[in-house]
Amino acid sequence: MTSTRVLVGTRKGAFILTSDGRRADWTVDGPHFGGWEVYHLTGSPVDPDRLYASQSGGWFGQLIQRSDDGGKNWTTVGNDFAYTGEVGDHLWYDGTPRPWEFKRIWHLEPSRHDVDTVYAGGEDAALYLSTDGGQKWSELTALRQHPTGPSWQPGAGGMCLHTIILDPADRDRIYVAISAAGAFRSDDGGASWLPINKGLRSGEIPDQDSEVGHCVHRLAQHPSRPDTLFMQKHWDVMRTDDAGANWREVSGNLPTDFGFPIAVHAHEPETIYVVPITSDSLHYPPDGKLRVYRSRTGGEHWEPLTNGLPQEHCYVNVLRDAMAVDTHEECGVYFGTTGGQVYHSADGGDNWAPIVRDLPAVLSVEVQVLP
Repeated sequence: MTSTRVLVGTRKGAFILTSDGRRADWTVDGPHFGGWEVYHLTGSPVDPDRLYASQSGGWFGQLIQRSDDGGKNWTTVGNDFAYTGEVGDHLWYDGTPRPWEFKRIWHLEPSRHDVDTVYAGGEDAALYLSTDGGQKWSELTALRQHPTGPSWQPGAGGMCLHTIILDPADRDRIYVAISAAGAFRSDDGGASWLPINKGLRSGEIPDQDSEVGHCVHRLAQHPSRPDTLFMQKHWDVMRTDDAGANWREVSGNLPTDFGFPIAVHAHEPETIYVVPITSDSLHYPPDGKLRVYRSRTGGEHWEPLTNGLPQEHCYVNVLRDAMAVDTHEECGVYFGTTGGQVYHSADGGDNWAPIVRDLPAVLSVEVQVLP
């Protein structure tokens, strides 16, 4: 029988949750790197025992950790993320110029094809590549050197490159999302970039139809339909069916279209999940009720999923990288909260149960199905 491994990054370390294919009983291993912020913990699609962790702290800065045995042992690998090239300045919150800085790695995306190739998304807004298992990193400089780069401004959480999607049908196609610059696509492995924000409207910026400047919170894609992507934006849930050339809103009947994560069912490309929160200033569920919303129609209609989730006095948030699905025949859905709970549903969202409670605030959730 297959087994299930849930990789959880938190404000104070990383945790590995393990179960069999039934996903009923779980073991909890951790914390790894206790006391450190682990912004992202993820595994390689090529070798499930190859794990990467983005470990960050105020005293020692940014480290990348690698495990080659499923998290039993860890090695500190390369942490040289210096910016390269002549990129000038970008705009600060108040519109004044500010030099580019390096603060942390938000997201790690291992290659679908090569165990030693992995991408990293940083703050401020840089995309890095390693081809030797994280030992050495180089910046794909064309992204920050895009002509619109000087006009990029940080979102409330910083100018983070938080989403990296490697197209399953085209090895040269990469999607990224940056808060608050927008979404971008490369069709040549990162040598050049195209803003893909047509159809996004953001009232928080001077030109609400601008080519860049939109605060994209998360992108999601189903492997069987690589040209269809879904987006949770700073207000609005969106979809594109032409690889980002045009977007349309699919917020439908959601109680609020503000949130951070978005995920697609493993076997149903028109089934998507979001977790609405009250507003951009009130980062908790509407009415204190924790509800995942599911659309089986690609966003045209949404239904609340509540069975097993707290429906009163619940004021947690679910962050952008803290929701994932597994690939079991009956797709499982997982999310972690800022209150330290990790919930899972083994039946596509109909019923929920906590795997663990009282962890530090959850920053990321990834899932592996192991043979």
